[in-house]
Amino acid sequence: MTQENIKLKTLEMTFEGPEEFRGDANQIRGFFASKFNEYDQLHNHNTDRFYYRYPLVQYKVLDRIPLVVGINEGAEILKGLFDKFDTVTLPHQNFEITERSLRLKKQDFGLTKSLYFYEFLTPWLALNKENKERFFETRNPEEQKEILRKTLVGNLLSMSKAFGYTVPDTIKCDVNVEINRSKYKNLDFTSFTGGFMTNFLIPDFIGIGKGVAKGFGTVRKIRM
Repeated sequence: MTQENIKLKTLEMTFEGPEEFRGDANQIRGFFASKFNEYDQLHNHNTDRFYYRYPLVQYKVLDRIPLVVGINEGAEILKGLFDKFDTVTLPHQNFEITERSLRLKKQDFGLTKSLYFYEFLTPWLALNKENKERFFETRNPEEQKEILRKTLVGNLLSMSKAFGYTVPDTIKCDVNVEINRSKYKNLDFTSFTGGFMTNFLIPDFIGIGKGVAKGFGTVRKIRM
């Protein structure tokens, strides 16, 4: 039996204070990891082991507003922590929270008969060692685009696997992106901004590609 698509439970937590938030997504992640260390979903570490899995809690800063997104089990954990802190401790700022919001949603995920357009709200880290070499060796823009299309399909397949979803048919997609540079783990990475279209439903504000726990690859559906 194939599933057309599934529902993901998502939670969006934002907080604001009397002054502008000056931290980044990685610093928010560091705060949650140290304050609530017992929940390995918040940081993907267990003592000295690192879990290589799709992160069910993701940290972002959009328009200078911190956003923490939980998916399924990650949503449940965040819901329980919602009022357990009044300050976010950062290296250069103790950010006092005066206003917070929580949005719980059930969102569709998976293959669909329609095409949807998405924008990247944060840079997409698409390239790994193997496809990075191929991407820069070819000077052919169409070949480069094909590498990115295959990468996008791979990203969606690995997310599907993490959510126990079997993709019943072919994922179709096209990308419309520009090359940028981004810092990740203190290294310079090739990243991409822009958007894509695909016959796949992705919940708003969740990430695809590398570095999604730290806010990279955050997508939002473009309402036509």
